[in-house]
Amino acid sequence: MPKARIKLYSTDINKLNGVVNQITEIAKKVGVAFSGPIHLPTKKLVISTRKSTNGEGTETYDRWEMRIHKSMIDLAADERALHLVMRVPIPQDVNIEIQIIE
Repeated sequence: MPKARIKLYSTDINKLNGVVNQITEIAKKVGVAFSGPIHLPTKKLVISTRKSTNGEGTETYDRWEMRIHKSMIDLAADERALHLVMRVPIPQDVNIEIQIIE
């Protein structure tokens, strides 16, 4: 049976976990086989900049960091379950990617 692989990306872990919980509840309600959520490694983007605008003075730095959290769910490609997953309200900060795997 084909599977649907759902990958979710977000900078806000709480919004990501909310969407993941909704998808797992749909899978349990419909009764399809699923595995996950599998939390993938968090990507950290770090930028260091000098505080001084002209380059003079002390060498003090501002450090900025953005974290991208990732999760993955494998779900049996049942038509009813996928239709319900497509209707889940996705926040603006969360990106979703669905692939059908044979």
